[in-house]
Amino acid sequence: MIATTALKVLIVVTSHSQLGHTGKPTGYYLSEVTHPAHVLEQAGYTVDISSPQGGKAPMDPSSLDLKDPVNKAMLENPEFKRKLDNTLKLANVDSAKYAAILFSGGHGTMWDFKDEPAISKVAAAIYESKGVVAAVCHGPAALINLKLSNGKYLIAGKNVAGFSNDEEKAVELTKIVPFSLEDELVKRGGKYSKTKLWGNHVVVDERLVTGQNPASATSVGEAIVKLLKK
Repeated sequence: MIATTALKVLIVVTSHSQLGHTGKPTGYYLSEVTHPAHVLEQAGYTVDISSPQGGKAPMDPSSLDLKDPVNKAMLENPEFKRKLDNTLKLANVDSAKYAAILFSGGHGTMWDFKDEPAISKVAAAIYESKGVVAAVCHGPAALINLKLSNGKYLIAGKNVAGFSNDEEKAVELTKIVPFSLEDELVKRGGKYSKTKLWGNHVVVDERLVTGQNPASATSVGEAIVKLLKK
């Protein structure tokens, strides 16, 4: 088993609610929170939810799919809903309490994950305590500037996945987002890979887990559990 006594996992969601200059709302993508959280809770882990600013996190309204049974069940869970409405401020989080950290996606992350100093502080501490760092869809924006205590980027030389340029083009947001996630991961030395549009694609490299898109969310949760149970 990974060298941690913590039985808690921290899911980090965006605090950003505006889709660039479009005037349209954005935020976290619901299933990229609920699906991994469900897997983790079923495996016996307590899930906490954090965000850069703390407080009520904005949800991308396009992701509110209540025909999805996991979404419906999780939102009807009073404790889980309370955590979404009262996220912990990331800078105030005690990393020692967590065995893993997961950065959920949603386009909002493209504006507030990359340059958030608390991300490096908390995630690097968890990783260097033999914990797991994970991210799904646009969540890997958190990994772009994530450095370890030796000054090296966490993803340098590691296999990674994340929302692809092809998928960004398909949703017609290539010119709206502030950068290409795929390109930036490569620039930081990540060995990026992808599958077809909207396919389930999860990559595990040491204690780093990354998934390409919403379809990968459940598998990311399962990969985290598998690492934590080793």
